[in-house]
Amino acid sequence: MAYYKDIREYLATLERHGKLRRVARSINKDTELVPLVSLQFRGLPESERTAFSFENVTDAKGRQYAGSVVLGALGGSEEIYALGLKLPREEILELRARTECNPIEPKLVDHGPVHDEVHVGASLLEHGGLDEFPVPISTPGWDPSPAFTGPCWVTKDPDSGIRNVGIYRMLLKSPAKTGLDFCTPGRGIAVHWNKARERGQPLEAAIVIGGPPSVGYCAAVDYPIDTDELAMAGALAGEPLEVVKCKTVDLEVPAHAEIVIEGVIDTSELENEGPFGEAIGYMSLTQPRPYFTVTCITHRKRPVLLSFISQFQPSESSKIRCLGNAASTYKHLRYALGFERVTKFSIVEMSNAMQYAVVQVTQGTSSEEVNRIFDAILKHRPDGKIVVAVNDDIDVDDFDSIVWAFSTRYQPHRDTRIVTRPSNRLTDVSLAPMDVLERAREQHVPELPTQSYLLMDATVKWPLPPVSLPKREFMDRAAEIWKELGFPQLKLREPYYGRNLGYWHAEDEQKAAWALQGDYQRTGELQSKQKFPGGPHFCAWAKRD
Repeated sequence: MAYYKDIREYLATLERHGKLRRVARSINKDTELVPLVSLQFRGLPESERTAFSFENVTDAKGRQYAGSVVLGALGGSEEIYALGLKLPREEILELRARTECNPIEPKLVDHGPVHDEVHVGASLLEHGGLDEFPVPISTPGWDPSPAFTGPCWVTKDPDSGIRNVGIYRMLLKSPAKTGLDFCTPGRGIAVHWNKARERGQPLEAAIVIGGPPSVGYCAAVDYPIDTDELAMAGALAGEPLEVVKCKTVDLEVPAHAEIVIEGVIDTSELENEGPFGEAIGYMSLTQPRPYFTVTCITHRKRPVLLSFISQFQPSESSKIRCLGNAASTYKHLRYALGFERVTKFSIVEMSNAMQYAVVQVTQGTSSEEVNRIFDAILKHRPDGKIVVAVNDDIDVDDFDSIVWAFSTRYQPHRDTRIVTRPSNRLTDVSLAPMDVLERAREQHVPELPTQSYLLMDATVKWPLPPVSLPKREFMDRAAEIWKELGFPQLKLREPYYGRNLGYWHAEDEQKAAWALQGDYQRTGELQSKQKFPGGPHFCAWAKRD
């Protein structure tokens, strides 16, 4: 059976399986859309979650948009994820790992539906630029502007030409300009950006919105730096992905994508960017980041704007990253390194899909080999904090089962290792108080806080940014709409709305208010004046091993 040619074919499959809710009533993308979908992650069991297609979208200024907005289609639940891969749920880990061992190079074609409409030069802004599309505000009441949350950024290594495709959120600054946050220095786009900066050149990029599902599933995984995610997407699909050449940059993109945004990332300077409701469960703060200037937009007729829910966990983002990174790590341990005793690898979703992992090994595995497996995991997944090894009679996805293993098979003084190293994520709010982390980012301090592995004190010890969920009034309004639409009864869990936990700036409050009025460009204008040097001091931390 052939893989999905595009996201539209996949949405039809979700609908046949009862996993797509189409919303025909008018929905405000700035105040109602994301809160409505967020409710299912706070109030429904995973088995009842679905994708949503919003087909009558407006904004804070009353504008009507062509096309639709889709959320939850890739990672609303594990069942949805499995439908996206055309795999049984119980076979996701093993089959995904095996296919990733055999990448399939993409196939270049002359034309694809993504070039049905081409806006470049004067035509770009005549059609509204980025404002042509109903880009939602993800965390109403906290975010300063709409944001693409599921953009697949395509770049090439300036030295090797190897392509990278990664998902990095992009807050809108104007109809032809966005921010860019690549979060950690080891990710492909950050490496490419640094190489382009050293050459004194901007970095070309193309942002893919709504490609075939396999593209999103691969772009969300932290593969080794020399991996071409479009070839991995072909492996998951079982056939070459069709790609077309971009119009203004030297890059290839999926021919059946809904939207492609072409442009360049400045490497000579930075601008303030943010805040944003992050997957770690807190708001990120305003900080110096690169920015992207649009040179061309191509899209299908009445495009589907595919987006992610990526806030407080569980979310669509955490489900996708959890399953994808678990499969990638399992493949690395069992097939790349030859640890044949490894039978499963799982990442706990509520740990930001990275911080708490469980590796399952066969009975009889020695302590020495377990320690070698631990070392390999820490090298492959440096973002983790806690790794637990259990035998193959323990369910790696059942916390009660793991607790029983701890209670009967584990001695802290004998079976615990604590490993420390400089952190590569200044977004980890447990490393230091927020003002310390903020100074480190702004002053580009190369001496990074120390991160420890395996043991973690998870209590709050200082004021933190707001919880990355929409403010209460927006979630309550969404609950009213949910009831009007006749959706299943909600059983909301705390927290179901964002609370201010004491560390928030008046400027950020103002930017969020502007966004709710449809005036996000005022934030773009403000941040255009908040420039910072993009020289080697900013990038020094990005070169650490």
